[in-house]
Amino acid sequence: MIKNDIALAIEKKSEFNRAKSLLIVEAILSSLKEALADEEKIEIRGFSSFKVVKKKTGFGRDIRRKRQIKIKKGKRIKFRPGQDLKNVT
Repeated sequence: MIKNDIALAIEKKSEFNRAKSLLIVEAILSSLKEALADEEKIEIRGFSSFKVVKKKTGFGRDIRRKRQIKIKKGKRIKFRPGQDLKNVT
């Protein structure tokens, strides 16, 4: 599913046209991006939660060259599905 598919679903389930539906999708996604950029936790009850977690510096293996490599510290987004979403899959 892509953004246009989500906009089409909104269009079918509401009175909005495709352009407004796409604006709604864009507004939601940009709000989520901004919140994650500010390292806020996002919780959509029943669906999922997202939060930014910090990764420590560590070591991994380059299996192609058969040597150890250093993995830099950084941040990643952790996705955790909600109970309703777990029940669907």
